[in-house]
Amino acid sequence: MELPPAPYADGRLHARPDVLRHVDHRRQPPLAAGTHQLSFADGRKAVLHVPPDATAAGRRLHLLLLLHGAGGQHGGGDHIALAHAVRHGGLLLIPDALGTSWDFLRGGFGADLAFIDRTLLWTMQRYEVDQRAMAIAGFSDGASYALSVGLMNGTLFSDILAFSPGFMAPLRREGQPRIFVAHGKDDKVLPVQRGAAIALRLSQEGYDVVYQQFDGAHLVSPPIARAALQRLEG
Repeated sequence: MELPPAPYADGRLHARPDVLRHVDHRRQPPLAAGTHQLSFADGRKAVLHVPPDATAAGRRLHLLLLLHGAGGQHGGGDHIALAHAVRHGGLLLIPDALGTSWDFLRGGFGADLAFIDRTLLWTMQRYEVDQRAMAIAGFSDGASYALSVGLMNGTLFSDILAFSPGFMAPLRREGQPRIFVAHGKDDKVLPVQRGAAIALRLSQEGYDVVYQQFDGAHLVSPPIARAALQRLEG
């Protein structure tokens, strides 16, 4: 007997702000402004930054989903993203992978993608998220995961930001998100040729792609990251 596919094995996220706007009884009390450590009953953790006046009437918030690299490393990208969220008044969601890196690198989409979906839903139940201004970003393994998930869910995410990615492996494509790829010329962990090849392929496939190389190693370049994040405000 053939077993049904595991939940989230198709790479699809289900949380959507527009659905929640019509289901008022699912709204939950929001958190105060600030940066919060979220802990869920199953032990999973995430960070959520909430801007001031996040629940003001008629306000819809930008949301950036940021994914770490192997071992929980952000290459400095988390501090840059937090400074951007504070400056521009957006939501910043940073979930933790179940293991040292994301599920797809261990065999397939599953528990980590399910957790990302859960944290997105948790956030959307508490704040009015602007569905036209949701972005997914990551560093290293997180960049590879962001590319893969973002391309499969391109009607949810308007933008994908990939800092020093190693690969992309979407199971399908959806939508036309804008894509930003940056890579250090002296990267000894994931050679710069990988990021360049990813950007070239996506550009040839018709995506709106910006690619930038910088003098540096396996990290997030602050000026380049700030410029990439600034594009989200346009």
